[in-house]
Amino acid sequence: MYEATGKIKVIYDTQSFPSGFSKREFVVTTADGKYPQDLKFEVVKDKCSILDNYKEGSDVVVNFDVRGNEYNGKYYVNLSCWKLSGGTGGGGGGRNSEYSQESPAEPSPEDLRKTDDFDDDIPF
Repeated sequence: MYEATGKIKVIYDTQSFPSGFSKREFVVTTADGKYPQDLKFEVVKDKCSILDNYKEGSDVVVNFDVRGNEYNGKYYVNLSCWKLSGGTGGGGGGRNSEYSQESPAEPSPEDLRKTDDFDDDIPF
């Protein structure tokens, strides 16, 4: 799970494919040190309408996963947005909308550091 904060630069129209699949892409400009970065994200299927609540120039926080695939010997990487919310920069557009796909809850650091997990006999 990754997170990026910035301003929406471009929102593209929804693309529909003959298979019934649809996706919508958008670009967020992040302030990354001296050189801002333009990152292209995508939302898929029924989540395409979430971008209707935003406009270009809106401050947003994007939670996303990195997805990769191979097609005809070429490799592609997509930044798949699973949560979108208004940023804190004051220039936000829309209704501070948010969505998330049904995914298992991420364990907290405390859950990962159970003290009874370290009773093995490994010498290192």
